[in-house]
Amino acid sequence: MAVFVHATLPGVTAEQYDALDKELRALPGDHFDGCLSRVCTATESGVELFDLWESPEAVEKFGRVMLPLAGRLGLPMTSGPPRAVETHSHWIPGVRPRTTGRTR
Repeated sequence: MAVFVHATLPGVTAEQYDALDKELRALPGDHFDGCLSRVCTATESGVELFDLWESPEAVEKFGRVMLPLAGRLGLPMTSGPPRAVETHSHWIPGVRPRTTGRTR
């Protein structure tokens, strides 16, 4: 089942996010495998991430690579874990809608 993840990262600038993204994409392998959509917004206090992942396992796999790298780049990670919820359904233009059949 797909998982929607929302992370609030106070103190992280758009430039720091871009540097992290660049480093992740430069690593061998596809560390975004399973990510259906990613949106980053810059706010006055930091950045917010909104991700849609194919499964909880894909989120965990990404986190095992991303978190240590973010730490090495000196990104402040003080907001705690992101909010992750199972999706009831999601739709991506050009792709058939998927529904889990469960409601939360």
